[in-house]
Amino acid sequence: MIIECNNLTKTYPLTGKVVTAVDNVSLAVRPGEFIIILGHSGSGKTTLLSLIGGLTKPDSGEVLVNGRSNWQQDDRALTAMRNNTIGFIFQFGSLIPTLTALENLLLPLCFGRTPAGTRQTALDLLDLVGLKDKINAFPAQLSGGQQRRVAIARAFINRPAVILADEPTGDLDEETEREILHIFKTYNTQGTTFLVVTHNNALAETQVAPRIFHMQQGILVED
Repeated sequence: MIIECNNLTKTYPLTGKVVTAVDNVSLAVRPGEFIIILGHSGSGKTTLLSLIGGLTKPDSGEVLVNGRSNWQQDDRALTAMRNNTIGFIFQFGSLIPTLTALENLLLPLCFGRTPAGTRQTALDLLDLVGLKDKINAFPAQLSGGQQRRVAIARAFINRPAVILADEPTGDLDEETEREILHIFKTYNTQGTTFLVVTHNNALAETQVAPRIFHMQQGILVED
């Protein structure tokens, strides 16, 4: 398995009570799989991705990526795993406002000792998502959908084994959504593993993902 989640639980305090965002979730992901997790806002999908990607520490349970437990590694090893093994597509893009589209793509290359990507890789990725004419544009000069496409391109810059995508087509028009899903499927056929969370039931109807899960109140159930 490339990802193993064993009895993951994560809670947060909220106005005097405790909310269970992820409730005893177990999930095994094989290399090259494409998985979609459906759920409404607040169902725990984003928290689960954060736990898997090593951005958030669980209250209990463990996550193993390529057989190594996220939270039994030191900070340097965990950072290297996040940078080299996992590509993140965050729900709101999370671009650096003072960097151009091209510079936002090149930024992850600064954190790897031997980065897989290059400047030409970044240019090719921006072309792939239809933004080759926006390489010098700053995020404020881009529409929400264009910012999302830059964020999607950035996730692929280090040629990660796994893509964790949080609402990747949330603010894209239908045509661009189809183009992005085609890109995902192309990378998937080349061996990249995808774990996509969304509230968009239409994505589950595209037959792009052979495994579909539903998440509600922190509980994950396979369809």
